[in-house]
Amino acid sequence: MSKTLLELKQISKRYDLPSQANVSILEDIHINVKEGELVSILGPSGSGKSTLLRIIAGLVSPSQGSVVYNGKPIVGTNPGVGMVFQSFALFPWLTVLENVKLGLENRPLREEEKLRKALSVIDMIGLDGFEGAYPKELSGGMRQRVGIGRALVMEPDILLMDEPFSALDVLTAENLKRDLLELWTEKKIPTKSIIMVTHSIEEAVYMSDRAIVLSRDPARVISDIAITMPHWRDKQEPQFTALVDRIYSILTKREMKSVDTPGEQKRKIEKIQEVPAGALTGFIELIDDLGQKVDLYKLADQLSLNLEDFLPIVEAAQMLGFAAIHQGDIELTDIGHQFADASVLMRKDIFKAQVLQHVPMMEKIIWILQSKSNNKMEREFFAEIFEKHFGAEEAAHQLDILIDWGRYAELIAYDEKAKVLYLEHEHAAAME
Repeated sequence: MSKTLLELKQISKRYDLPSQANVSILEDIHINVKEGELVSILGPSGSGKSTLLRIIAGLVSPSQGSVVYNGKPIVGTNPGVGMVFQSFALFPWLTVLENVKLGLENRPLREEEKLRKALSVIDMIGLDGFEGAYPKELSGGMRQRVGIGRALVMEPDILLMDEPFSALDVLTAENLKRDLLELWTEKKIPTKSIIMVTHSIEEAVYMSDRAIVLSRDPARVISDIAITMPHWRDKQEPQFTALVDRIYSILTKREMKSVDTPGEQKRKIEKIQEVPAGALTGFIELIDDLGQKVDLYKLADQLSLNLEDFLPIVEAAQMLGFAAIHQGDIELTDIGHQFADASVLMRKDIFKAQVLQHVPMMEKIIWILQSKSNNKMEREFFAEIFEKHFGAEEAAHQLDILIDWGRYAELIAYDEKAKVLYLEHEHAAAME
């Protein structure tokens, strides 16, 4: 049985924001990683994946819980990890050799030994001959190889990778994934485990032994999936696509939370996705054109959208009742088909009804505007209300998309110059 290398025990992370104290990012995270495992961490945008990785590295302290490495709780920086960042994080004034050797800066080694190790790693990652080159002379893929080399030269037990391929073009990323996987599967690197944060479900299924799926607001582990297919994996195999579909299905399950709504008992409410009404309309039209059921994995691939960009559109369509998800497939509901086939004016009416039914935050805005004799209110007033639930930055994003949806549905109007929201006259009269 493989030895447990890393344990995360009841990890929680909370921050105090200017307008909101004790905002929970991670909550009660339990994860064990054994020697020989390549583990991917997946989740929606803003779910705390990168924060969790930094807690493992000891760069961020948890508010609660402990990180146990080799049976011992970690205080401060974790000595057993090396980290690869999304943005390469190279020093532009240092050569490839100097950047890689920087990983050994605090190791008690003679200069000759540091040089030998660095050159060996440079050869291993395929950059032999570029030792004297500066980052500006390298392609994006080569710069990321330097970042990987700097982490590997430390000979870490655990290699942490934070979306290491997301800044690269598709072909370069595929090449680098395959090269790294070859080093890992053929045990050409001393690393005992790899933990990778990714926004690509396909990438996780292609590379990993396990995929850990996080929820959002706050992040919790909602699924830990073993991936037992041998390498190398064929992305066209039914087993591969079934796993991708399964993870899509898990990620598109919606969670709800309660807050008070004016004049009523508590209603269910959730943060809405930042998807403009125009983009949502186009997505619903596309699903309608494609037929009854559409595979989410194949659709995302056809649209060349990664999880971070694709999932919000799916969630928005699902939230408003226009679409339903079943086992990794998306299909329009009856109202979704009606919306797709309707005229421009009829679409506005349908959208209005769905927003009022499914978006309590919009209902709150309407209720407040109706309570004013002139049916107007400054944007700042609503921002302060939403800050209590989401924090200042997210409240601004939520208000922006609510204004966009409200304008499209002709529920509200907005004066950008004066920063004032007001009711559309027809809606105000209809509600009297």
